[in-house]
Amino acid sequence: MSLDQLQKPQVTTTTTEPARSPGRHWRRTMALKGASFTVPFFAGFVLFTVVPVILALSKSLYTAKSSGLGFGAKTVSFSGLENFSRVLHDQKFWGSLWRVALFAVIVIPLIQFFSLTLALLLDSVRRRYAGRLRIAMLVPYMTPGIVATLIWIYLYSPAVGPLTPFFKLFGIDANFYGSGMIWVSVGNLMAWGAIGFNMLIVYGALQAVPRDIFDSARVDGASEWRIAWSIKVPYVRRSLVLVSILGIIGTLQIFSEPLLFRSMTPETVTKDFTPIMTIYNQAFAIGDFNYAAALSIMLALVVGLVSAVFYKLTNRAPV
Repeated sequence: MSLDQLQKPQVTTTTTEPARSPGRHWRRTMALKGASFTVPFFAGFVLFTVVPVILALSKSLYTAKSSGLGFGAKTVSFSGLENFSRVLHDQKFWGSLWRVALFAVIVIPLIQFFSLTLALLLDSVRRRYAGRLRIAMLVPYMTPGIVATLIWIYLYSPAVGPLTPFFKLFGIDANFYGSGMIWVSVGNLMAWGAIGFNMLIVYGALQAVPRDIFDSARVDGASEWRIAWSIKVPYVRRSLVLVSILGIIGTLQIFSEPLLFRSMTPETVTKDFTPIMTIYNQAFAIGDFNYAAALSIMLALVVGLVSAVFYKLTNRAPV
């Protein structure tokens, strides 16, 4: 080895890989575990919503016809948009949809008003009493819809129900099954079951409002009414939009209540009283499943469009 090589320092280069952060792997694992909780929901959504919609859409493109006088075997043939063209000219379907839409315009704002009022009152009492009142108001919502309808049918009955004799004490002849009162009867039943649920959603939103804002407003001299109207109501606006959209979807698809009322007053509640009853009649009374599927698709489009327009008009940032 030469003298120059001995005097020259030897430099050794080593490559070091960046150490993996142990927290990154842990966060990824936790994210996957959290996402796994959504698997049952998406599985149920695909199985009970997406698949039925696809099947209904495929059936709506076909038409089943019987040969001869209708006693022969049915032949299914591709008809394209013929069923949808028939839906557009179906006066009974659009008449029932218009009837339910007018009912929704009246009953949904009333339900939201009483739900908001009860939530504000519940927010103003002590938490110990609020818990008890909250459970009591949720009892109607926890009652199955069919059971609740049967209970109210009994209460409305002029023969055995207590409401008709009660109103007669004041000289009022209340026929809850008449054409002028049937929507009032159905609306009262819907409000009885929906107010508690909507109240709970709004009350939960009120609990998220910082209490310091209320104290500051009181120091500035604001009354409780002013605090409720100017602070609490704007904070729960998104919750009101949510329950209103749920109310629109549920009201336009109302079925079980009018169907049970039809057993008591078939001359008032006809077989085409609501859109869902029209679809039910076409599918299970007439047996035209293809046309019933087209009606279902059209109703879904109308409900989706109305909900989207309502959300667009109401879900705006306050000025």
